[in-house]
Amino acid sequence: MLNQKVADLRKDYKLASLDESDVAPGPLEQFERWWQDALTSEIDEPNAMTLATSTPDGRPSARIVLLKGFNEEGFMFFTNYESRKGQELAENPRVTLLFFWRELERQVRIEGTVTKAAAAVSNEYYNSRPLGSRIGAIASPQSKVISGRTFLEEQVAQVAAKCEQEAPQRPDYWGGYIVKPEAIEFWQGRSSRLHDRILYTLTADGSWKIERLAP
Repeated sequence: MLNQKVADLRKDYKLASLDESDVAPGPLEQFERWWQDALTSEIDEPNAMTLATSTPDGRPSARIVLLKGFNEEGFMFFTNYESRKGQELAENPRVTLLFFWRELERQVRIEGTVTKAAAAVSNEYYNSRPLGSRIGAIASPQSKVISGRTFLEEQVAQVAAKCEQEAPQRPDYWGGYIVKPEAIEFWQGRSSRLHDRILYTLTADGSWKIERLAP
């Protein structure tokens, strides 16, 4: 049922425009441009992105994760391999990432497939994390039903006690993923909902096709 107070919420976007003649020839270079804009704009957690996964039969789920690196290989994040998203990624490696930078009136949507990062990469990042985060990665059976907060606190205490004698090591069930992009859309909000949408699509020969989409 339509809630008029909700339906009437709207904003007219007027900050910038995006034209085919202005974008970089490749999407990674274009993402780097917008990434730097997001950093200099002091957006809170510019690396926060929605990760959408699905089961083999098409049941979708989504959650916010944090981007931890990007280059020509793809976009990297870290998580528990045995979590719901980890299980879905094992069954269906096709994913979508979505950045929404409200302050810049921009979105970036990335479609692609995931592979696990090399163990050395996961180890390096795990060891760079604060101690509490390293302990939490070991202690939390992510996405599993637990009896209560007390259970989690007890698990953390047990792991923390062991870590007084020896630094925690990355568990096999926690590590990185790399999303290899096949399509990247750059969305710039425009007035009257006539937004600019520029889509990069990877072609069979490895080049990128650039097209404008209707808003």
